Amino acid sequence: MSVFDGLKGKAGMLKEKATELVGENSGKIKDGIGHAGNFVDSKTGGKYADKIDKVQSKASEMVDKTDRGDTNRPAGPGTPPAV
Repeated sequence: MSVFDGLKGKAGMLKEKATELVGENSGKIKDGIGHAGNFVDSKTGGKYADKIDKVQSKASEMVDKTDRGDTNRPAGPGTPPAV
């Protein structure tokens, strides 16, 4: 067993735990995403409101996907490969 096999096993356990935590707290996480976006929007005077809304939407979608266990999606540009 190589070092990488051990790391893959630990990464898998961490992913499972993170998925579990997101599932248990998805409402709180999405609420936090909304508060953070509103805070940034207020500090920038609404200058980047459309971009902030897009980020909030994408982040909320990721929470929903993780909550459903639908995290096996193809990696896009800038997305690290799944472990």
